[in-house]
Amino acid sequence: MMSEMKLFSMALKDFFTRPILKIALYPFFITLILMYVLFFTAADFGLDSMQNHVLQVQQQHIAMENGEMVTTTTNETYFGKGVIEYLLQFSITSWLVGFLVYTLGTIFVMLFSLFIALVVVGFLTPSILKVLQQRHYQNLEFKGYGNVVNTLWIFAKSFLVMILLFIILAPLYFIPVLNIVALNVPFYYFFYKLLNFDVTSTIMNKNEEAFIKTKEGNAFHVRTIVLYLISMIPFIALFSTVFYIVYLGHAYMNRLTQVREQEIPLDN
Repeated sequence: MMSEMKLFSMALKDFFTRPILKIALYPFFITLILMYVLFFTAADFGLDSMQNHVLQVQQQHIAMENGEMVTTTTNETYFGKGVIEYLLQFSITSWLVGFLVYTLGTIFVMLFSLFIALVVVGFLTPSILKVLQQRHYQNLEFKGYGNVVNTLWIFAKSFLVMILLFIILAPLYFIPVLNIVALNVPFYYFFYKLLNFDVTSTIMNKNEEAFIKTKEGNAFHVRTIVLYLISMIPFIALFSTVFYIVYLGHAYMNRLTQVREQEIPLDN
């Protein structure tokens, strides 16, 4: 069996070939454009909704007048952007606003860009694996079972399970450290399901897929966990999803070649 380092090295070399790099441009630009459009759409929506927000603040002022303590009360009302401007006057609220905007915003951008890139690369997987077949596996016949119907089914099913996991794990979002794990578990599930389905449904039949996952399911889980952690590097998902397909493609095609050479009886 090919070592993990050799698999990774082959995948890296193939990724930097002209045919694969040309394919990698598609998820990069499509994801970038969609994120750009969604960012300004969300920004416009946020600014519009702020116009409907009102903050009323009551302040007491104490001053000395003619040797006596005089207390006066003022009521101020802030509308729209004025609410943010008021909050930013204070160090604690300024820090909290900055934390929420940059931290949560960065996490959202990373995860959402990964989500879009996964959907885009699903359409490109057959082309990517065809390049690998021509370069390294000319004798390996593709017997994929993927089609529009089961692809949409897997996508819808994985998406619904991801949403369900978000709901189930909601109580953990308020516990430090655990909230990071809980937030990423649903996305990892979606990541694992789509990437592996894209590859296996293109090159092998269902029985071959079931046999390989039974024998080496843990190994592919470890691989996808590592790939998912790489995706957490800001903006790397814009172009790295094609590499993920190349890497997993090598791992599955190498194992599938061995299964067929051993002539293991698997019904089509």
